[in-house]
Amino acid sequence: MNLDTQLLQILVCPACRATLTADVAASELVCNGCGLAYPVRDDIPVMLVDEARSPAPAEPSSGDDSTSG
Repeated sequence: MNLDTQLLQILVCPACRATLTADVAASELVCNGCGLAYPVRDDIPVMLVDEARSPAPAEPSSGDDSTSG
């Protein structure tokens, strides 16, 4: 993923207007606010909410007693 640093400084999440962080391993720009991950294809960020991946749901903690009887 080869993105211009100046471009990263001006891009914001179209859903919540928060800043973005580059995830080079996943070729995504991840929103620091809502957590949506926008794909980067051929070094071009796809800044469409419909194309974004939702953040993974939080895993329940191992200390959760709600299932014990």
